[in-house]
Amino acid sequence: MSEIIGIIPARYASTRFPGKPLVDIAGKTMIQRVYEQASKAKSLSKVVIATDDERIADEVKRFGGEFAFTAAHHQSGTDRCAEVIEQLPGFDIVINIQGDEPFIEPAQIDLLASCFAEDKVELATLIKPIQSQESIYNPNSPKVVIDVNGRAMYFSRSPIPFIRNGEPGVWAEKHQFYKHIGIYGYRAEALKAITKLPPSSLEIAESLEQLRWIENGFYIQTKVTDLETVAIDTPEDLLKLNKLLKALKQE
Repeated sequence: MSEIIGIIPARYASTRFPGKPLVDIAGKTMIQRVYEQASKAKSLSKVVIATDDERIADEVKRFGGEFAFTAAHHQSGTDRCAEVIEQLPGFDIVINIQGDEPFIEPAQIDLLASCFAEDKVELATLIKPIQSQESIYNPNSPKVVIDVNGRAMYFSRSPIPFIRNGEPGVWAEKHQFYKHIGIYGYRAEALKAITKLPPSSLEIAESLEQLRWIENGFYIQTKVTDLETVAIDTPEDLLKLNKLLKALKQE
């Protein structure tokens, strides 16, 4: 049996939403909610929050979670995860869990972890069928195309594939599009390898780190989930979520 660690990168100095991990969501901080949801995943041997900020560490101590300090210079959660496994060796597989999805489903984490039942899988992620036309054209919702074995061929902020014989308004009826769900799994050795690679031309063009891995010959296994995720990227997102929770509580 592989030992799997779930790591939740959490930084305070977010450009769009400073202090995001510590915002209150119905009586609990966001980071506490993510940690508690991740801890329900049956596949994980341990869950750790990776942070470079004392305020986040203090909050994790308060609710009884585990954390690891990481350097402040990391450019991505993947880099932060790589530092944690240097501190905590002995894990075969790492699941990188987004720190801004307070209601992530443990089943999604377990689904991603199941990709590694195949020894040849080094990197993995989740994808979700796109149902709405709006999502196809939304640059903030990366799309992915896969091969017959479920391996990712390319990720893009543009609609992919292009539907040659169809007006843009009916593309969703002509082809099954997929959006990328931003949770990653890595074998420990693959994680160490990809974080040593320099940024690639495709990664820079699309601002999608996973393109660096594909461009350097790594393949990314995908699995399809029908579960939706709720990410809090901005203060406006938090306001909408709290209004929704308040409305549900009143029902």
